[in-house]
Amino acid sequence: MLRAVLNLFEKWRLRPAEMRILLGSPSERTFQRWRAGQVAGLPHDTQFRCGCLLGIHKALRYMFAEPERAYEWVRKPSTAFAGASALDKMLQGAPTDLADIRAYLDAERGGW
Repeated sequence: MLRAVLNLFEKWRLRPAEMRILLGSPSERTFQRWRAGQVAGLPHDTQFRCGCLLGIHKALRYMFAEPERAYEWVRKPSTAFAGASALDKMLQGAPTDLADIRAYLDAERGGW
């Protein structure tokens, strides 16, 4: 699951600092181990975050036929988030911020 999320981050063109925030702010050393594929176990918080991030990705892939549009959507300003982008909201750092974006997308695509 973590490998898929790290690959998604590359598609979203995130900086390492942004990646760490979205993963729950692990230590720099832990983050580098994860990026190197050394994952012994993930904290529950990180597992929850990964699930939300993959859910966001899935919803976007359903909504956009072209993958690039889905990857770009996270950076585009949106009236749904008071002019901020979904990434801006997710980078506030709380797990609920990720869950809110996922819930919004699920509602938009008729998943609820």
